[in-house]
Amino acid sequence: MFIDRADIFVKAGDGGDGSNSFCGIKGLKKRQDGGDGGKGGDIILIADKNVQTLIDFHFRKHFRADKGLNGSGNNKTGANAADCVIRLPLGTIVKDKYEDITYCDLKEGGQSVMLIKGGAGGHGNSKFRLADRGEPGEEKEILLELKLIADVGIIGYPNAGKSSLISRITNAKSKVANYPFTTKTPVLGVVRLSGERSFVICDIPGLIEGAHSGRGLGDDFLRHVERTRALIHMIDMASVDARDPADDFKSINKELELYNPELVKRPQVIAVNKMDIPEAKENLKAFRKKVRKKIYPVSCVTGEGIKELLEAVYKKL
Repeated sequence: MFIDRADIFVKAGDGGDGSNSFCGIKGLKKRQDGGDGGKGGDIILIADKNVQTLIDFHFRKHFRADKGLNGSGNNKTGANAADCVIRLPLGTIVKDKYEDITYCDLKEGGQSVMLIKGGAGGHGNSKFRLADRGEPGEEKEILLELKLIADVGIIGYPNAGKSSLISRITNAKSKVANYPFTTKTPVLGVVRLSGERSFVICDIPGLIEGAHSGRGLGDDFLRHVERTRALIHMIDMASVDARDPADDFKSINKELELYNPELVKRPQVIAVNKMDIPEAKENLKAFRKKVRKKIYPVSCVTGEGIKELLEAVYKKL
């Protein structure tokens, strides 16, 4: 199961209480010797490349750091509590659940952020006339939002051949079938070219008109396009679903613009697929007249044009 959104409650540990202790030696006045309490644990977030989704946070919603230990007599300070470490996938954005506040964006493996601090320990009566309690740890309700980090995103209408392409050019296994929305979750893979060149590619589930407002699989997956540096725009040139390829091209770009105007400025490589089907060659002539851009005819079935497409993508990067 691929989960890319979750909300959780986090609480840092409370500080330990200071000690009210008196040391009595026969014949001498009692001496105050209460030690301080230990510090409560912090909530620490770490970007971990081995974590792929937010599924763990779909089932576990509460994370609490331990309380610092109380102080004791003979000026003994209570031990500080261990921090609560939460490991998140690369690309996770951490926001406040209720306010428009972004706390951090975990983009690099090993990146560490202290989200909230544990409470300070209370003072023992060796320093003050009376000991005091430890401070409470901070707490928050936060929203975790995962945006996959890939060099290239494959976009296009359902059935355009995105899953077939990523299955052919990487070891990623994306479901391929002759019906819409076979890919329900983004799929990541690594493309390896000659000369030890490579890039990470992501199959974005099929977009349709109205995706920016939630139609189809909608804006749940448009957010993953935001992380990419370039796009492969896949077009069904055989019109298997009886749509006009040029209209598909314009419609998807319009959805990108409505979701985030910056996305249409991203470098695009146009791949017109299914050139092994006779109708595609005739449709390509009309498409070239309407879309006056560099076009790469390909067939994910036969492999025609795939090498040229990938080289063009690498140049864009």
